[in-house]
Parts: sequence; structure tokens; C-alpha cells
Amino acid sequence: MFPPLNEQMDIIRRGTDEIIPEDDLVRKLERSITTHTPLTIKLGCDPSRPDLHLGHSVVLRKLRQFQELGHQAVLIVGDFTGMIGDPSGRSKTRPALSLEETRINGQTYFEQATRILSSKRVRMVYNSEWLSPMSFSDVIKLASKYTVARMLERDDFTIRYKAGEPISVHEFLYPLAQAMDSVAIRADVELGGTDQKFNLLVGRDIQREYGLEPQVILTMPILPGTDGVEKMSKSLDNYIALGDTSKEMYGKTLRIPDTLIAQYFELVTDVPESELKRIRKQLTDAARNPRDVKRELARTIVRMYHSAEAAAQAEAEFDRIFIEKAVPDEIDEWRLNGSSASSTMTALLAEVKLAASRSEARRLIDQGGVSVDGEKVTDPNAPIPATSPFVLKVGKRKFLRVYK
Repeated sequence: MFPPLNEQMDIIRRGTDEIIPEDDLVRKLERSITTHTPLTIKLGCDPSRPDLHLGHSVVLRKLRQFQELGHQAVLIVGDFTGMIGDPSGRSKTRPALSLEETRINGQTYFEQATRILSSKRVRMVYNSEWLSPMSFSDVIKLASKYTVARMLERDDFTIRYKAGEPISVHEFLYPLAQAMDSVAIRADVELGGTDQKFNLLVGRDIQREYGLEPQVILTMPILPGTDGVEKMSKSLDNYIALGDTSKEMYGKTLRIPDTLIAQYFELVTDVPESELKRIRKQLTDAARNPRDVKRELARTIVRMYHSAEAAAQAEAEFDRIFIEKAVPDEIDEWRLNGSSASSTMTALLAEVKLAASRSEARRLIDQGGVSVDGEKVTDPNAPIPATSPFVLKVGKRKFLRVYK
């Protein structure tokens, strides 16, 4: 039923930041093989962020690997804890959500997550099932099992405390509530990003307090975004969404710095270890252009979330636009009406919303970033073309077909 222990450990270790403690995981896997009983692998879902991107896929893909090894995945939607707000990495108290908001976001999360996870060996549960019925007496009992000193060992709490920033008492309850999730489902292993390490360790302690065998902690690296600086985040606009079109996914992947190519291959694709060695070797070969390896990465990612055909089409489209300087097959259109005040290129760019203002339009033209039907516009006061339609291009990616 289960692969041999060494084979399982090799797969589990790939891309992992820490396994705490690894000896416990080995023992759990050995017992699982002997008793033919799958381990319960837990992953908590943050219902405040329902739109998933490749950064989220790192831990979801690790959960998928456990599924493929024969174990049971449990997605815990924090509909109750979402009303508290996870303080991880926060410099101030996080806004809470309503129960209805957390439920809606949780369902969206599940629908996107199952693009990666197998639907055959996954359970989704809401932690309000066991947290809502807890009485105040139950909460006091739970809180008594952890000290304030231990809570203040947490980096973000320490920083806020020293800076005189307020820390609400309910924020101390978040890791305890998350720990009760591990108690409720009797988790054998809990997955999370490195920024979740404190919460996951609290889960081990609380399981022990409730007479259970402590879970093993497995943390995954935080994936840098396409800017190569900050972690991938929609708010920083450095993300590749799981729901992006094949063309968007391909183009965004090519934006990542060359230094991240190998890491992306390791954390967000299925390429085997032998292929990873080949890729790393190519990236150290001075005769090999890293751009070619990055194109291979882009094709691989698009193929995973769309298809091989979509990957080929996305690459061909990218080449037409950025290498052959051609116009994409599908672009937005704009029809000027009789009341249009646009008489110059500067006014036109502002009217069709390709520039936020006339001053920005003038700057774009001065910088050489505007062309009409492939011809660069050099004069901000140039009249709009007499032909109709004409294709307006701003920067590298913005195209608009304009009708008069």
C-alpha cells in the first residue's frame, strides 16, 4: 500500500526547509507501513486570502506528495480562527473577518487547491466545528497550558512589544486555537511555510498536553515573487496566480530573476531530481543562456495548470509580441465617438486610459514608449492617425486597436 520508507523520505525531504523532529516522522512512517494505516497530514487554510498563487502551491504540492504516498490530507479552513486574525508577520493587530466571509473564502480556496491536490484523498473541515462549542471554561483551561513568556518568544510579538505597539489578548489565542485543530483531527504531520513555525510548534505542545502523540512539523520555504525580492504576494503585484491565463502565466514566469530559476523548478514543478541536476548544471554553464532555461520553466508551469498545447501557444504568442515585435492575436478595442476631444497623441493616450493623465502620456512619448502601427511616436503634440483602425502600443505589453 505504501512505498518503502527510504523512498517516502526522499520525496518528503525534497524542497523542505525543516522537519521537526525528523526521527519522529521516520517512526510514524514505519508504523504506518507496518499497520497499513495512512498518516493524517494537516494544512491550515487562511480564509482571508482566497486567491491562490504559486507561492501557495509550494506547500500544497508537498501535501499532494503525501497523498501520492498513500496518506490522508486534511485541509482545515480557519473559519473560526479567521475571526481572530493570524498575527504571523504582522506589525499590528490584523482585522478580523465575519464567519460568512471566512466560509465563502474557504470554499474558493478549496476549489483552487484541488487544482493541485487529488480530490480522492482529501478532507476539508471547518474549525468552527470544534472551536465554536468551547465554553469560556474550556478556553481558560486551554490558555493555562501556555505561558505569556513563551508567546513573547515569537519574533513578531517581541518586535511589537519592544516598539510599544499594542498586542491584543485575543492574538495570543490564535496559535492556541490553531493547536486545537491538531488536537481535534489528531494530526500526525502539519505543513506550513517557515513563517508558521511558531504556530506549528505550539500545536505539538498542546497535543502533548491533551495526551496525544505530538505532530511532526514540516516547513516549506517562502517563494520569492517575480521581483526576486519580496515574497510572492498579490498586494505586491509580484505573483503568478493559479487562475492566470496560459499567456499571463508564461509571461510572468519570464520576469523572474535568473537566480530563482532552479528554486522555482524545485518548488513549483514536478521535474524529477535527475532533471533538477541537469538544470542546475545548465545554469552554471557560461555557454548556455539562462533565458532558454527560463523558457523551459515557463512552458513547464503552463503545462501543469493548462496543457502542453496552451504552453506552446503561449510561447509562440510571447515570441510574436516581444521578439518579432508583432501584435497579439487578441487585443482590446476602443472606438472614438463624435464628441472625442482627442486631437493629439497626448490627449488620446489619456482618453483611452493608457496613461493616467496627459502629463504621464507626454512622459511616455518622450521616453520612446509609444508607437502606432509599429512606428514610434516622438512628438507629444503629433496628431492622431487619419487611418482607422490603428494599433496603439504603450510599453512592452499594452496594446489597443483604436477605431475612429
